[in-house]
Amino acid sequence: MHTLYLIPTPIGNLEDITLRALRLLREVRLIAAEDTRHSRILLDHYQITTPMISYHEHNKLARLELLREVLTQGDVALISDAGMPTISDPGYELVRAALAFGAKVVPLPGANAAITALAASGLPTDSFLFLGFPPRRPAKLRAFLAQYAQLRATIICYESPNRLVETLRAMHEVFGDRQAVVAVELTKLFESFSRAPLSALIAEFEASPLRGEVTVLVQGAPEPQGTRWTAAQVRAALREQLAAGVKRSLAAKQVAAQANWERAEVYALDETAEDEESD
Repeated sequence: MHTLYLIPTPIGNLEDITLRALRLLREVRLIAAEDTRHSRILLDHYQITTPMISYHEHNKLARLELLREVLTQGDVALISDAGMPTISDPGYELVRAALAFGAKVVPLPGANAAITALAASGLPTDSFLFLGFPPRRPAKLRAFLAQYAQLRATIICYESPNRLVETLRAMHEVFGDRQAVVAVELTKLFESFSRAPLSALIAEFEASPLRGEVTVLVQGAPEPQGTRWTAAQVRAALREQLAAGVKRSLAAKQVAAQANWERAEVYALDETAEDEESD
């Protein structure tokens, strides 16, 4: 078996690609691309004539056998429309299959919208969590965000411009009025960063809807205060988390951090409450 290369492509500016990436795209036997029409623009720009096939969300499983056969003969490059393959893009199944086939999997460093936005956001960069694209349905979106309400790391996600305001509203409801950043069209001609509390960003994009690729970043939860909650406050917070769809174990962890309790104490209190209700 030969090598599957994971090659990042520019997220906007065509110059944001490494010399190594260009060399490998010329040398491999086959390029598997998320959208061959989109990738043809990049390959033509650099006069790369390597054969290319499509590999996207709707045919990714059907392509595995073909790509296995190609890997027995030579190297394959996987590229997405923009950024790092497998990160909110197809490729996970191919990587697992290639490893199972006995092929070597080699990632190249390169463009990524989440990291690019984080670097210039002005938010803490020492700890962060990337959430990909959040759920679309309002109830699932709020339950999804609630899992991370007490996380003190910077939160990063992608969102479509049509859903941006709705997602910002949900974040404001779940997280409070935290500092946030909306990065748009990174590395492109109309690149922009809006840095403000969530409430101000909601007002800004309600008045001026966006177009283009959007990355959203939100500051993590503040350090917990020293005040210890009462048992009644802890029970109420637990009920609220569980009603939002958060798993019991995660809800206990989050409430413990917020209430200045040990997680074991929250568990014990929760079990006591269940015993009382059953009586």
